[in-house]
Amino acid sequence: MPHVTVRPASPADRQVLERLWLMFRHDMSEFGGTLPDPDGTYRTERLQAALAGGPDWAAYLLVSGERPAGLAFVRGLSGPKAVLNSFFVVRGARRDGVGMRAVKEVVARHPGPWEIAFQDANTGAVRFWRRIATEIAGDAWTEEHRPVPGRPEVPPDTWISFEAPAGTGIPARPVAGTAQD
Repeated sequence: MPHVTVRPASPADRQVLERLWLMFRHDMSEFGGTLPDPDGTYRTERLQAALAGGPDWAAYLLVSGERPAGLAFVRGLSGPKAVLNSFFVVRGARRDGVGMRAVKEVVARHPGPWEIAFQDANTGAVRFWRRIATEIAGDAWTEEHRPVPGRPEVPPDTWISFEAPAGTGIPARPVAGTAQD
């Protein structure tokens, strides 16, 4: 697996991020029973907010050589906690430590309190996000279930909270594949 680099997304990345978003939402549809809109797309409010930027959002593109390998959207940067709003690694780049390294790099760019949500039905995500929290915060992380706003028919999301220490982050550099992820 070639190295994967995590870099801030630029306006020139818009079309690539829109395509990655479709793949991400397709993957997530398995856990929420969501079908695409009549035009074959999914809701894009979070995508549009991340692409618009502003002080509250950061969008990152994961790149392997010249090829897109995933995305990460962070919100809440102007508030008390950063939230990993969306995270996706394309299937061809999974299971080689890329996701673990990429998340750690994104979190390191924004030290302080963090929250990450996932669905219990996504058993791979449950293992992955618990491992991330332990890697970053040791035993100093919490987990709780919260209802999905405006969606009482779906199971609650699981939220992990932890503190990302300043000065111990991973510098922006290529993400090498390992056997950890």
